[in-house]
Amino acid sequence: MVNILEVVHDESLPKENWWGKNYVCQINDFWFLPKFLPSTIRVLNEFKPLPNDVILASFPKTGTTWLKSLVFSIVNRSSKESLVKHNPHDLVPTLEVQVFGTTHQSSSITTHDESHSTRLYSTHIPYQLLGNTFHSSNCRVVYITRNPKDTLVSMWHFTNKWKDADQDGPWHLEEAIEKFCSGVFPGGPYYDHVMGFRKASLEKPKNIFLITYEELMKDTKIHVKRLAEFLGCPFMNEEEVDEIVKNCSFDILSSYEVNKSGDFPSWFQVPYNSFFRQGVVGDHKNYLDAKTIERIDALTRDKFHGAGFMYGI
Repeated sequence: MVNILEVVHDESLPKENWWGKNYVCQINDFWFLPKFLPSTIRVLNEFKPLPNDVILASFPKTGTTWLKSLVFSIVNRSSKESLVKHNPHDLVPTLEVQVFGTTHQSSSITTHDESHSTRLYSTHIPYQLLGNTFHSSNCRVVYITRNPKDTLVSMWHFTNKWKDADQDGPWHLEEAIEKFCSGVFPGGPYYDHVMGFRKASLEKPKNIFLITYEELMKDTKIHVKRLAEFLGCPFMNEEEVDEIVKNCSFDILSSYEVNKSGDFPSWFQVPYNSFFRQGVVGDHKNYLDAKTIERIDALTRDKFHGAGFMYGI
């Protein structure tokens, strides 16, 4: 096990290429982009969640943007104007990107007592590293996951919109498939990431809520109500639910100028419009051949089904 306190200064961390000359660093069996390694360590060492905090956790490209808009709207009713003017990632900042991603602690972490309010944050850090931090405060965690094949394809598209794509060349799908299956992938291995939160959600259901992207797509209204109950702010009437479901739909969110913008946020190397591509289930069928699909399905049967999680195929 790597000593988290020493990691920032340790040049001996395992490194692997995942896209061209770009590499990821390994901490306790998980792979991280080197750019966010110091801030990830800061989260692990410095973040002290409050009991009323809500953390939205996910593996990259599994529905995080949609979840942020939904949970923000559930917690902050009558929040349509905020969604019109701000990208969901600016409304719910990521701990290891915006919050602890600067030299000085971000203003997103307030210093005065907010024990009676709800702060919203997100993270891609795996439960295996962040679990003790969560349980130190009894905060609530919502974890979203997505079919591994759709996750892979979404990440492939997303990466090819990075600023570095022009300089380093495109991330070819064949390379993306190999890296995803081997686990050498930002945030990976995918299966270990998901299973860490899945196991925790079974052990601590009052604090950790697991939802799949497919469930949300199939019946958004039912699961929005479940989320509201979990977060301690149930709806008073069906009209409130309908309004949030509509305001947070892909068609509505993607129509706002802020989400159509080609501008790059200060905190990441992709334009805002890259967070809204299609928002569908099953897009992998347009890109992966039958052999690749079976290869990933075999991994899913081994990693998920073999552990009692009948999901992902």
